[in-house]
Parts: sequence; structure tokens; C-alpha cells
Amino acid sequence: MKTTLGWAVILIVSLAAQAVLLPLVFTKGVKPDILLIIIVAAGLLAGRERAIGVAFFAGLMQDFASGNVFGLNTLSKMAVGYAAGLAERKVFKESILLPVLATIIATFFNSAIMQALLFLLGYKIEPGSMMLNQVLPSLGYNILFCIPIHRLIYRMTFGNRSQF
Repeated sequence: MKTTLGWAVILIVSLAAQAVLLPLVFTKGVKPDILLIIIVAAGLLAGRERAIGVAFFAGLMQDFASGNVFGLNTLSKMAVGYAAGLAERKVFKESILLPVLATIIATFFNSAIMQALLFLLGYKIEPGSMMLNQVLPSLGYNILFCIPIHRLIYRMTFGNRSQF
């Protein structure tokens, strides 16, 4: 799964699931950010170059699909991918805590970047309300999905080299 085509398939399927299926399952507009979890896994497992590329296309597709401020998801996801990619050589990739901790940090980091960008663009931001109503519930869902997605990306990147 080291090919660009393989990553494109993962991103397109994930975006379709996130945009079409997840809103049917999760209520009040709060759902896991599958693309963010994939970007974190790509950064931790494949390095920052791969993570930035995956993040660029994931954010771009999410911007096209969402109808929000164009470029907001692309910039925030690229920053998250770069940060996750910096840790690639410094972490034990088979650790079960790695995807959980990285997803927690990435969810808050992504939210902070998006709020800062919206503020700079002149939008009224209420960080406390957004944190309680969107970020924390989304964080819970992200934690539920991060381990299976991390394992999937691990197997696609490295094959079956370990017992992970």
C-alpha cells in the first residue's frame, strides 16, 4: 500500500464513508474525523513526506465535500500531518497507546488550527462552546476509531511483519 493509488483509494473510500454513512449513524452533527485519523497514522508510520501528501489530498477532498471555507481543512490537516510525521522515527510503531495519544493530540491541534484560521478570517469564534459541543464528542469518537484504522494502515504499509 505504498503506492499513491492505494492511498487515493483509502482517502476516497474514507471520505465517502465520512460524508455519507457516518452522519446517518452519529447524531447532532458530531462524528469521527476518519481522514484525520488516517493522516495521523500515515505520519506516525510512513513519515512526514507521506503524511503531508496524504493530508493535502484528504484536506482538499474534505474542503470540496464540506462547502465550508475553502482551504481550511487542507491547511489544518497538513499541519497535523507534518507534526505527526515528525514523530515517525522516534516512536515504537507497534505500541497500542501510540494511536490513542497521537489522535488525542491531533484532534485538539486540528481544532485549534481551524479555530485560529476562522478567527483570522473574521469569523466569530466561541472556543468554549465549540470545545464542549463539537471537539470533545468528536474526540471520543476519534479514540474509538483510531486503533482499528492505525492497525489497518500499519498492515497496508508494512504487511504482516509483526504480531500487531
